[in-house]
Amino acid sequence: MELSTKIFEPERYTYNDYKLWNGDWELVNGYPYAMSPSPKREHQWYNTVFAAEVRFKLKENNVTCNCDVYTELDWIVNDNTVVKPDCMVVCGEFREDYLTFPPQLILEVTSHSTRLRDRNTKFTLYEMYGVKYYLIADCDTKKIEIFELIDNKYKQTDGMQFNLTPSCLFTLDAQSLFP
Repeated sequence: MELSTKIFEPERYTYNDYKLWNGDWELVNGYPYAMSPSPKREHQWYNTVFAAEVRFKLKENNVTCNCDVYTELDWIVNDNTVVKPDCMVVCGEFREDYLTFPPQLILEVTSHSTRLRDRNTKFTLYEMYGVKYYLIADCDTKKIEIFELIDNKYKQTDGMQFNLTPSCLFTLDAQSLFP
């Protein structure tokens, strides 16, 4: 019996496959990631507080700002990559129940099970596809890291000013939202 020297490659999937799956999933470069069980209470709490505060800030001073906040909305990056960020700020019009263009801001509330993917895979993906701001919140340490896309690379900043579009600017101390 001859042994095969073929290297095992996990099966890769597309958006059409993804649409058929039950439960919460993400698809990155054709590889599926299960998103269950649901996030911990602290994760849900910070995500909700952050989304509410950003929405308030967007409406407070920017009546003409065409941006809004969405939680756990699919972003179809391409045919083999679909992510569901914890929170996104989307500027511009869209009518679908999913996003097909990069949001201006993404918040991922990291956990023990998602930390590596949030800091590596998603960091690189969001940077590559032009997400202007990427925030990583860690409920265990009560810290938030803020990255701004400058010259096509993320640079860590401690800034609290988010300039989403020329007519949409808000200030938020995301760190202060932790209890």
